[in-house]
Amino acid sequence: MLHRIWLGFFVLAFVSGLYQWLVGGDAEVFQRMVASLFEMAGLSVELAIGLIGLMALWLGIVAVGEASGLIDKLARLLSPLFTRLMPEVPAGHPAVSSMTLNLAANVLGLDNAATPLGIKAMKDLQLLNPSPNTASNAQILFLVLNTSSVTLFPVTVLLYRAQLGAPDPAAVFLPILIATSCSTLTGLLVTAWVQKIRLSDSIVLGSLALVFAALLSLIAWLGTLSAEQLQSQSSLLSNLLIVSLIIVFLLAAQRRAVNVYETFIEGAKQGFETAIAIIPYLLAMLVAIGIFRASGALDLLMDALRQSVAAFGWDTRWVDTMPTALMKPLSGSGARAMMIDSMNTYGVDSFQGRLAATLQGSTETTFYVLAVYFGAVGIRHARHALACGLAADAAGILAAIAVAYWFYT
Repeated sequence: MLHRIWLGFFVLAFVSGLYQWLVGGDAEVFQRMVASLFEMAGLSVELAIGLIGLMALWLGIVAVGEASGLIDKLARLLSPLFTRLMPEVPAGHPAVSSMTLNLAANVLGLDNAATPLGIKAMKDLQLLNPSPNTASNAQILFLVLNTSSVTLFPVTVLLYRAQLGAPDPAAVFLPILIATSCSTLTGLLVTAWVQKIRLSDSIVLGSLALVFAALLSLIAWLGTLSAEQLQSQSSLLSNLLIVSLIIVFLLAAQRRAVNVYETFIEGAKQGFETAIAIIPYLLAMLVAIGIFRASGALDLLMDALRQSVAAFGWDTRWVDTMPTALMKPLSGSGARAMMIDSMNTYGVDSFQGRLAATLQGSTETTFYVLAVYFGAVGIRHARHALACGLAADAAGILAAIAVAYWFYT
């Protein structure tokens, strides 16, 4: 399926380019498309090189955590839940703790930590994969949870709103949390349905109930904070947890007479190898997205959607923010640019400005995550991973639109 979608980006881009030239009289469209190819090719290498340091850092820290025995204890604690959601993962397997650390980083909005930890988890799951070229059920569920992961602290979105002059930057916090929760729940339900996972199990239901209870409690506490307090507390909590985790791993490993320096170095060596290995996969995805965007196909799609909505006599304000929504699964930087453009065009606290911010925080960059995570372990056949991930994205987008009309009108 993925290879057809990848080919489709190029075919649609070429058709759109022909339309822009022959009908719209834009003779420079193909020049922009070629320029985008070169730009995205360079960007893929820049992103991979930028990951080298982060990959080395976090894989080194995880190696120390494994040597300390704490990660093994975490795996045993969470095994009852993961063995029900992912029956092929044995109880206490290192993949359980790796996935937990990654999902926790995503929840806290720690993108720099989440990606290396996610690749580490995907590699651990690959050790259990009987068909190395094809994604296993466990790898697919893990990827979908990543692309739809609940983010409690959308710090980046709040900072952009503050920079653009929003008097209450955190006004979009609860709508984002609701939208991203809908995305995650949909991703889990759709994947469980495809994989025939029994969610009615008492441990699964109990764990979900515990998570939602903790989530509601946190929302209640965060709701008592002002915008400034919310931003400062989220930043403090995130950074405190990172430093605390590192210190705990180091001290626990030292207590077990582990050479923490050498262990860190050995783990960090894997970061360089992994970052280089993902370049071809990242390159393939980014050039396809870049040429699609440069061809004007996205603009044509938006014009058609706006006319269709207007024909039914519906409110078309939400259509103005759809470039952010459609770009988010394709490119995080592209979606961020679209969000800022909406805020500048319509006002940071306009309906469109707030909805764009909500959309930005509601889903993840599905194609990017798929390319990086599966590319790191050499998976070429994604099976139903992309369809389930896009279903979660669609749920997050629809929820963001619905909650925007609830909160902002």
